[in-house]
Order: sequence, then structure tokens, then C-alpha cells
Amino acid sequence: MTLRPIKQIIPALETSDGAGVRIRRSIGQHQNIRLDPFLMLDEFGSDQPQDYIAGFPSHPHRGFETVTYMIEGHMLHEDHMGNRGDLKNGGVQWMTAGRGIVHSEMPQQEAGQMRGFQLWLNLPAAEKMKPAGYRDIQPEEIPDVHLDGARLKLIAGNIEVDGTIVSGAVTGGSTDPLYADIHMEPNKAITVPVSDQLNAMLYLYDGDATLQHQADRKPLKLSAATILGDGNQVRIEAGDQGARLLLIAGKPINEPVVQYGPFVMNTREEIEQTLRDYRDGHLTA
Repeated sequence: MTLRPIKQIIPALETSDGAGVRIRRSIGQHQNIRLDPFLMLDEFGSDQPQDYIAGFPSHPHRGFETVTYMIEGHMLHEDHMGNRGDLKNGGVQWMTAGRGIVHSEMPQQEAGQMRGFQLWLNLPAAEKMKPAGYRDIQPEEIPDVHLDGARLKLIAGNIEVDGTIVSGAVTGGSTDPLYADIHMEPNKAITVPVSDQLNAMLYLYDGDATLQHQADRKPLKLSAATILGDGNQVRIEAGDQGARLLLIAGKPINEPVVQYGPFVMNTREEIEQTLRDYRDGHLTA
């Protein structure tokens, strides 16, 4: 068994998206800063309504999936297929843009804390034009994995605990994604198995923690994507404040990526066709 080291740290940059929603973007802040198969990771969080109230009005996507995880707040999803998802504390919206989807994500509160994450997960060329899909995952559908001194909310993937495989709310898929929200008690340590076939990263969003590799311990940076090197285990130690962090991993696709805003394809010609489809009203046809 081999512990994964830190390979790269990508601090999140403050920016805005949608109709002016303030976010922190790590993966995806530039098109050459990605971790195959992940295109983008955004953290949003504010108790100031002006930072989020305008939301994300109706907009298109093609060629990938979005995973929105709400920690605090209340967001409403609507799309051209008639789906309507009420995303609340602890819930997840898993949307497959595929051939094309037009949707909106609008805050349903005028005050209070709005906090969460959105992850963009690429699709291989063979699946980019498949039918769009949507799943609204309620908090009670997400398994809790209890370790000594920690709790994992397993949104996607499988984790082995004491010889038993625990499956998340979403499993399978060509990239075999693993997505866990880890809550650690102060000064506790855990070891999580992560297949060496997957690219992996950590994202510390509360508290403090270190990553152990052999005899070394290196601190995780708050609000940064910590890209992990090769190995099949992740060893995390929480500090005096405890820690809350995301563990995200997936099987690389190893295909060219050409992105134009909300559209992600494999070639420039496919992007140009996508723009024509959107202009002519054929994106979702």
C-alpha cells in the first residue's frame, strides 16, 4: 500500500460567474489548469445576498456533467426538459449536459448563508452527444461512512471500510468518479483507499489538516485544490480545529479538450458546430 504525496497546489482565485455570483475557482481558472477528467471546481460561499442573489439564469451546456453540492442555503434548478430540483443543505444536483441542456440555478432565499461547490466532470468523446439527464439527490440518499474520528458523506464512488465496500449515491460511469465530503474531529487521522487508476485531489474548506507521505507531513492549504501524486491510499491528519475537506478522484479520459465557455468538446470543429446548433435552436434537439 502506497500513500499519495502532494504533487501540486492550486489556490482558488476569487472571481464571479452567472449573473455576478462571487466564487472561488481552483481547477479550471485557466484552461490548462485541469485534472483529467475534471474541468473545473468552484467554491461559493457568502452571507451577503448581493454576492449570490442574482444566481445563474438560463444558460446552455454541452459535452460534460455538472455536480452541485449544497452545504448551506437553498437553490432551485430548472431545465428545458421540465426538471425542477430543490437543492437544500446537504443535497446534490447531478446533471448530464450530454448533447445539450439549457438550465438555470437560482437562489431561493433573500438572506442568510449560501455555500457549496460545483464540479465539472468531463465526458469521453463517445458520450458527449448522449441525451441530457438530471438527478436530484436528497441528503438522506447520501451514505454516511463512519471512521474513527471522521465521517465521510459518500456522494459518488466506492470506498472499502473494514473489508466492506460502501457505495455512494452515484456509482459507475466511464470515469468512475469518487466524491466524498470528509468531516474530521480535532487531532484525528484517517487513511482512505483511493485506486491508483484514478487521478485524485483534496480541497480543504474548513479547519486545518496535513497530508502524510512516508515520514513527511505537509499542510493542506485552505481553499485550494491539492493535486495528489501516485499511490493507492490518502492519509489525512486534522489539526486542533478539526477539518472539513473534499476528496475527489476519477479515471482520466486522455482525450483532447476544447472548451468554449459552457461547451466542452474534443475539436474546434465540434465547438463551431455546437455554436451553430445553439444559434439555430438545435442544441437540445
